Amino acid sequence: MLALALLPGAMPTGTLDVRVSDLRSTKGVIRLCLTADPKNFPGCTDDRNAVTRTFAANAGGVRIAGLGRGDYAVSVIHDENNNAKLDTFAGIPREGFGFSRNPAIRFGPPKFSAAEFPLAGDVTMQQVRIRYLL
Repeated sequence: MLALALLPGAMPTGTLDVRVSDLRSTKGVIRLCLTADPKNFPGCTDDRNAVTRTFAANAGGVRIAGLGRGDYAVSVIHDENNNAKLDTFAGIPREGFGFSRNPAIRFGPPKFSAAEFPLAGDVTMQQVRIRYLL
């Protein structure tokens, strides 16, 4: 294993465990976006290096392996009706959402820096609390 780390171009990798809590139901799916790009947080729409995962709401979380070391942020939505988007009413989310480090929510999503965490060890854990406004 040490020999692999000494090879030119070998990059240390880590694993991220994301757990979600405070779901109001187990209907639908959880849609997760992991990015290291502050300009593409929280949506990851233009980040070709973003990691996205979809998993059953009753799964409780997901493990993402093989990530390069660095600073990341996670955004999560509880897509209760499984229509691949965050439903809103008058701009207010009707479905649950959450972010790594569980920053305070004011007007709009938090900045990348508020949700940012380092992936520096072998396994990093983020507990994301899902919030509902309606």
